[in-house]
Amino acid sequence: MLLAHFRRFAPFNRTKSTGEIKPKHVRDSIGSIEIVFVICNLSLRITCYEICFGPTLLGTRAEITENRGQAEQLRELIRINQPFLGKEEIDAAVEVLRSGILTDKSGMGPRVLEFERSFAKFVGAKHAVAVVNGTAALHASLLAADVGPGDEVILPSFTFVGAANAVVLTGATPVFADIDKDTYCLRIESVEECVSRKTKAIIPTDLYGLPSDVSGVANLAHGKDIVVIEDAAQAHGAQLDGKKIGSIADMTCFSFYAGKNITTGEGGMVTTNDDGYAQALRMVRSHGEQRPYWTVRPGHNYHMTEIAAAIGYAQLRKLPSFLEKRRKNAELTTEKLNMTGKLLLPKEPNGRKHSWYLYTVRLRGVNAAKRNKIVDKLWNKNIEAGVYYSSPVHSTPLYRDSNIARRGRLPETEKASRQVFSLPVHPRLGETEIEYVAETLRKTIA
Repeated sequence: MLLAHFRRFAPFNRTKSTGEIKPKHVRDSIGSIEIVFVICNLSLRITCYEICFGPTLLGTRAEITENRGQAEQLRELIRINQPFLGKEEIDAAVEVLRSGILTDKSGMGPRVLEFERSFAKFVGAKHAVAVVNGTAALHASLLAADVGPGDEVILPSFTFVGAANAVVLTGATPVFADIDKDTYCLRIESVEECVSRKTKAIIPTDLYGLPSDVSGVANLAHGKDIVVIEDAAQAHGAQLDGKKIGSIADMTCFSFYAGKNITTGEGGMVTTNDDGYAQALRMVRSHGEQRPYWTVRPGHNYHMTEIAAAIGYAQLRKLPSFLEKRRKNAELTTEKLNMTGKLLLPKEPNGRKHSWYLYTVRLRGVNAAKRNKIVDKLWNKNIEAGVYYSSPVHSTPLYRDSNIARRGRLPETEKASRQVFSLPVHPRLGETEIEYVAETLRKTIA
């Protein structure tokens, strides 16, 4: 079973002479810690830096190590995103451990409350409710809005599956709308086509760090008893018409996963200006309890730990500098790629301020196979380009082969899934790395 699980991340060969199982076509990823797997009487002994665990691996990349030149073998992998942690985060975590207060049965320990207050102030919202991860933030928001069986929730298919899964977990039906070809966010006209008498909520997603047209969605929802739950998992610090994301929608959901603009390892936050939603969210976070052992609504254990909150508070203080560095790296990337006619570069429409979680480009007029070859070549040059998302949610087996969701035509979603890929612009990268990424891509597509 362990081997079967491991096959998800790296393909294997079995040597004829010894029967030893060896990983094939593996990639530098984690570090140099040694892993030993003992499966029946066979052993697999390799170092962690030879294996890739993560969402950016498109599949088997043939003979990558053999195809690398000496310079590429010596160059450190330029990752698509990377946590930026320092002494402040370490000291904060140690202080929590020394305090002995690791969590709180209500989910409202002193560090969690401090992080919530600071995050609400940062985005300009009245309330912030910390939870265990971004998917929990979405699920808790849907439950707080009383979304359930018989309801429909409109959202993009061109996003991570967590939002659709959260809808399904409530018993409601996901309804997939199409995206705008330039911003990759929900297209208002497509949302309008999806609205029905069953529509209870709309989830606009701020993809790659660019705010969606939340105001347009809110105007559409106004007067129809439709809740707007913004998925801002990738958009910490982004702005729409001068307002920070997190202060506009009925509820806004953030993720603090390790690769995000700020991280707590795993974690999430919901912001809202509505007292009723804030109260419901706090109950949902803690088993639906109105007070200890007095449950009044469905809920879960979605508590954020004190260590996670302490790390998040330290990260939040650094977020403005992180965003500034991401913007500079994105601007430099645009400058270096601007004359490349084969690429469509990311746009920042008037009134929208990008947080540059990812720098996503699009190859003109290609199919998925050609796009994937370009991405493979970048990996060969130790650049961790990523494809988000090669399989839109509606095309995955669960949603494709069942009747748990509905959709109309999604031409822009399907086209984008074949042509886009993302480049790293995170704050740990300097000008030299950004120039190397841009120049390598220019040569690759020439």
